[in-house]
Amino acid sequence: MVVPELRSWRAVRPRIARVADTVRPRLTRVAAAARPRVTRLVRAATAQVTGVRTWPYTAGATVVGLALAAGAVTVAGPWDSSGQRTAERDRAAAAERAGGVRHERAPGRSGSAAGAPRPAPSAASVLTGLGAETVRAAPNGPALASVLDPVVSDPALGTRRAASVVDLATGGQLYGSATGDTFTPASTTKIATAVAALAALGPDHRLTTRAAYEPDTGELVLVGGGDPTLTAREDADGWASLRTLAADTAAALAERDVREVTLSYDTTLYAGSDLHPIGVNDNLARVTALMADEARTDDSTRGPVYRVPDPAADATRAFAGFLKDHGVTTSAPGPSKATTRADTLATVSSPPLSALVERMLTNSDNDLAEALARHTALASGERPDFDGAARAIHARLAKLGLPLTGAVFKDGSGLNREDRLSASLLTALLATAADPGHPELRPALTGLPVAGFTGTLSGRYTDGAAGVVRAKTGTLTGVNTLAGTVVAADGRLLGFAFLAEGTTDPTAAQTALDRAATALAACGCR
Repeated sequence: MVVPELRSWRAVRPRIARVADTVRPRLTRVAAAARPRVTRLVRAATAQVTGVRTWPYTAGATVVGLALAAGAVTVAGPWDSSGQRTAERDRAAAAERAGGVRHERAPGRSGSAAGAPRPAPSAASVLTGLGAETVRAAPNGPALASVLDPVVSDPALGTRRAASVVDLATGGQLYGSATGDTFTPASTTKIATAVAALAALGPDHRLTTRAAYEPDTGELVLVGGGDPTLTAREDADGWASLRTLAADTAAALAERDVREVTLSYDTTLYAGSDLHPIGVNDNLARVTALMADEARTDDSTRGPVYRVPDPAADATRAFAGFLKDHGVTTSAPGPSKATTRADTLATVSSPPLSALVERMLTNSDNDLAEALARHTALASGERPDFDGAARAIHARLAKLGLPLTGAVFKDGSGLNREDRLSASLLTALLATAADPGHPELRPALTGLPVAGFTGTLSGRYTDGAAGVVRAKTGTLTGVNTLAGTVVAADGRLLGFAFLAEGTTDPTAAQTALDRAATALAACGCR
């Protein structure tokens, strides 16, 4: 997602960089010296995996984390002119340079568009900077099973469960249990939505909202572009600004010597019902092509909150207020449709799709997920409603050769309990996003929440695996899921998916899933 650079950060960044340059060599030596002891502790702990002990791994993660943190300030740059942090995308994805195991460019690629994602480096290049040994072969199945079987069989994971672990360098499966069975995936559905949208639209695609003027009638139409991140807030924070659109529109009207207009809004980009099958719910606004700030009724940017009942009308009223600030008088807004004769006076566009996907995954943003599903439908020639979006997602994933047996899509967010995905499909999605032949899909990985630090995992893994697990969570009543990537103890980058149904205690189920990912992170499993 787009992360604006704070002014205070600009002032102190050079000083912090100098401190980092000074301490990094020392911390690197500490990490290298401590690694053999930490490795022995981790292996000793994994031998008694029942109720996985995470303190040895935490100790190792702390030492390694200190060394990584020393370099993070320098690595986190550069920062572009808009304040966007480019490091994660620059280091985790690239089209031009090779990066780790099998990360050569696709045949025939001589370059990439500016800002296009680059292939993700393997864990080897990260660990080499710590003076550690190079990455070994992938964990073997029997050893991995001895670690994961006791954890995955935890009764807290309900009456049905499935698990899949793959080597992201090769796509080969390392561990599996009921991998082909389909489950209600909850919000891990967003991984599928992300991959389908990126495949259909490309990472540089933007969503545009415009103001169109009908010269024959004097009608000004606010035309929704399906961008739920459009904001009416004073600080747009890098997102498309309704205030900017109003200012530019007023200036264009002034050039025409127009000071009064009939104001309308156009939401015809989407079709069908705007109400999700779950009904009115604080987790999701009505799915309409025009809204501001996801129709939230407070200053929040994520999580459940009451939404305004008519997002398009509410956004247009805000637009009218901003026009009034610039001397333009409007009528009370109503629904309409811009004609082909209308002149576009001004536009504002979202950040690129890569940033939207990252925000969707990091925050588990349901509004954005449903919007991207509809845009996938539009790009695929399907009707932009719930059914058309579902068909488009399925078709896009089929074109990528993914295992879709039994898969059912009913929405883009995973709020619909009729969605059905398998553990093998989820890990195949992760492997495809990591494939150097598909750099356009990389945001489906870089947007995953980081354990202990960002998004829906910011408060989890505080006692182990923080920073090395990146995963999308999923929670509905009786359903708990987790799918993502992990750097194992030997430095191998793995993809995993754990699905559970029939859970009765969501906290216990979440803890069990976290324990499984932590066990995977701590496992060298030779």
